[in-house]
Amino acid sequence: MKGILRKISHFFTDLSCKNDVTFGMGTKFTRTAKVENISKNKKNINIGNFSRIEGRLVVFKYGGRIDMGDFVYIGTGSNIWSGESVFIGNNVLISHNVNIIDTNSHEIDHYEREIRYKSLLNYGHPIDKSSIITGPIVIEDNVWISFGASILKNVTIGKGSIVAACSVVTKDVPSFCLVAGNPAKVVKKLN
Repeated sequence: MKGILRKISHFFTDLSCKNDVTFGMGTKFTRTAKVENISKNKKNINIGNFSRIEGRLVVFKYGGRIDMGDFVYIGTGSNIWSGESVFIGNNVLISHNVNIIDTNSHEIDHYEREIRYKSLLNYGHPIDKSSIITGPIVIEDNVWISFGASILKNVTIGKGSIVAACSVVTKDVPSFCLVAGNPAKVVKKLN
């Protein structure tokens, strides 16, 4: 009986998430997946073929776009937040509890931040970016991002690279290398 209920729950989660995205053949959303397409434009979240989403995808109303290739895995508890653009190539594995965020999410100035937050509570998400700083993220093909890592704005992670567990990526990562630490640094070249 529990198996049947789990399948029914998974079916409705999959269906609900797919209402807010464009996706390819064989792409699945598990029962832990969540899509918050605040922009209400399903073309702002594009997922290729045979991908599996267990985490959360968020696109802000003031902007943002998430594009994924084929055979992408997003683990449970992982969040991708976009106020500008996040591009994820093919065959990318993003483990559990990873945060990928291309925006500061809030203003630097405390007064402006206070006013914007109160406006959000009263009127909902704003349609303009204001002074929030954003920057694109590019994750190239065949990258593995291990659990608990954070990828911040204005970063490109090169093809075939690995981001070690709990690392914080603040600068570009060359292709075919292992990075680790906070801030993440190259610790090994890969074949």
